[in-house]
Amino acid sequence: MGTVQVMNHPLIQHKLTIIRDKSTGTKYFREVVNEIARLMAYEVSRDMPVEDVEIETPLIKSVQKQLSGKKVAIIPILRAGLGMVDGMLDLIPAAKVGHIGMYRDHETMEPVEYFVKLPSDISERQLLVVDPMLATGGSAVAAIDALKKRGAHSIKFVCLVAAPEGIKFLQEAHPDVDIYTAALDEKLNEKGYILPGLGDAGDRLFGTL
Repeated sequence: MGTVQVMNHPLIQHKLTIIRDKSTGTKYFREVVNEIARLMAYEVSRDMPVEDVEIETPLIKSVQKQLSGKKVAIIPILRAGLGMVDGMLDLIPAAKVGHIGMYRDHETMEPVEYFVKLPSDISERQLLVVDPMLATGGSAVAAIDALKKRGAHSIKFVCLVAAPEGIKFLQEAHPDVDIYTAALDEKLNEKGYILPGLGDAGDRLFGTL
């Protein structure tokens, strides 16, 4: 079973409070989401492989560590996942970016796939699937289904806020996927929104309230 890591770092928690606040405007909301994503990328990349390399410091030759070339791709689930990409790229600038378009049918609560564009070598990459909210888990599961169908097998899911229902659904569907979240909230309401949550992340990111 994949692990669930709740990142309770004080900086992340402080910034999460800012974006939960309904009075936070679009511009500030977008900036802080990227700041949280950047901080989360630090933890998500903790197990990236390193190798020895010989360098010459101003004083002597020395064997030090560098990343061993494990390639990364960041895969936002459209559209809200876009809000986390730039922050992660700040820390992992060599990563490629793919896109998966999913929307939730508000009648059936089921995800509908409408767009997939990925790097050609996703089977060789560590994929970071990003979406601010893990609510019912439907979109996350469908996105990971789409990736595995296309050859991906090394996948982590990164979100800002998760509901227990979404965690459970994703773990049952994809037990090999580790989940990273900044907060594990209480529950979903009858409309499938996370409580206390932060509202509709896509609307708040792009000003479409």
